[in-house]
Amino acid sequence: MSNNIVWHDHKTTKADRAAQKTQQPAVIWLTGLSGSGKSTIANILEQKLTAAGKHTYLLDGDNVRHGLCGDLGFDDKDRVENIRRISEVAKLFVDAGLIVITAFISPFKTDRKFCRNLLEDGEFVEVFVDTPLEVCEQRDPKGLYQKARQGDIKHFTGIDSAYEAPQAPEIHLTFDGETPEQSADKLISALTQKGYL
Repeated sequence: MSNNIVWHDHKTTKADRAAQKTQQPAVIWLTGLSGSGKSTIANILEQKLTAAGKHTYLLDGDNVRHGLCGDLGFDDKDRVENIRRISEVAKLFVDAGLIVITAFISPFKTDRKFCRNLLEDGEFVEVFVDTPLEVCEQRDPKGLYQKARQGDIKHFTGIDSAYEAPQAPEIHLTFDGETPEQSADKLISALTQKGYL
């Protein structure tokens, strides 16, 4: 970083923006394997929160790779940079007073911790969408597991790249045959009980 860059404090604060929206800003970070249901649950969650009058923004793994992270691949180094960029964007949105919902595999504990450390206490809500690998492979909505098993995709999480599961997430969604709608309702209930909504 250049020594010639100076941080400018703004007169309108995060507290002002949150008060205007009458909500507690936070990042609701959904992590789990490809095909675990993260994006679907996140989408339903945002719809329900918006219908309830909350101010939200959903950052989805595939979508950000069309723009912000379009120059990145999928090796470990690029995965780290992908999550670093997303974390910085999420921090800005929290500063704007929003409830930010993210849906990223985010396989490495250190990367998720990076985002947590950017935010104030209580602003990072880690949600582990804990769907077994065999269920994710059965779903395989994009055909990625099949390609990874055939060797057509390298560095695929859960196959030839590690997934470091959260050890103490704020919310642990275990898959028990629920529909995405039911999982989203469970998530909203947990967020409410824990005081995030």
